[in-house]
Amino acid sequence: MTRRELQGLLIGVVVLSLAALLPLLDTGYTLSLGVTIAMYAVLTTSWTLFSGPTHYISLATAAFFGLGMYVVGGGLELLPFPALVVIAAVVGALLAGLVGLATLRLSGVYFVIFTLGLSELIRQIMTWAQTTLGTSSGLYVLTDFDERDIYWQLLTLAAMVYLLGWWINRSRLGFALRIIGNDENVAAHSGINTALVKVFLFMISGSVAAITGALLAPRWTYIEPTIAFSPMLSFLVVIMALMGGAHRLWGPALGVIPFTLLWDLVTVHFPNQTALMLGISFLLVVYAIPNGVVGLAEKFWAAFRQWRS
Repeated sequence: MTRRELQGLLIGVVVLSLAALLPLLDTGYTLSLGVTIAMYAVLTTSWTLFSGPTHYISLATAAFFGLGMYVVGGGLELLPFPALVVIAAVVGALLAGLVGLATLRLSGVYFVIFTLGLSELIRQIMTWAQTTLGTSSGLYVLTDFDERDIYWQLLTLAAMVYLLGWWINRSRLGFALRIIGNDENVAAHSGINTALVKVFLFMISGSVAAITGALLAPRWTYIEPTIAFSPMLSFLVVIMALMGGAHRLWGPALGVIPFTLLWDLVTVHFPNQTALMLGISFLLVVYAIPNGVVGLAEKFWAAFRQWRS
């Protein structure tokens, strides 16, 4: 382990330790905002594990997230909550594996369209199933968890995802991913099973998103397909990750905090223009800071060091 990597780990431990104190200081609006930030921190980081090195833009986050919520909502009367979280992780991984095997041979806009359509397909299936087999299109999720419990659970998951990402970056798998991201043909000719590597990372990303949905389900007393499988969630995850910088594991977190605060103001003051604001935000991020805040900071730091020398 290099000195720089050790410093990064120590900084991460300090930040997470300080963040864990939030429920002790406030249990109202600030804690609610903290839960939202923690949720997006996990989702954007898991998205970056796959999309960062491979450059595949996935809009399937809402599909895995919603499945996790419905696993908890549908099985809460039958199984304990921890068991349902594990089941959600397995279901998310299996779905991601099936989707990956079918679609990761695609690239560019074709992959983006398919992953976006996946969330809508599952949403329609869930709506049809519940209205046909049940009496309503939603499920009640009644637990003893409050926002403090959910916040600490998400923070623990965030720490686990960061450690997993740190390990992957240092492993042969991370090396293979970087080669795939630079030139997939070169990676294939180098003996790397590109399909297997991409599917494996996509399964991890899908599993984490499903776990996040399962942990967040108790936050809503009542869940329905329009909430669980909202395409807005997938777009927000992509924008936040790109805004922070998807080429660094910790980059998305730098995009999550300011964008969540900004988006909270947008939804309060412009509730009927959220889709328009989302589109404008995406264009600004892509054209103004294509490498994210991290890339911009690295560029200025390199220029400063060159000026100093």
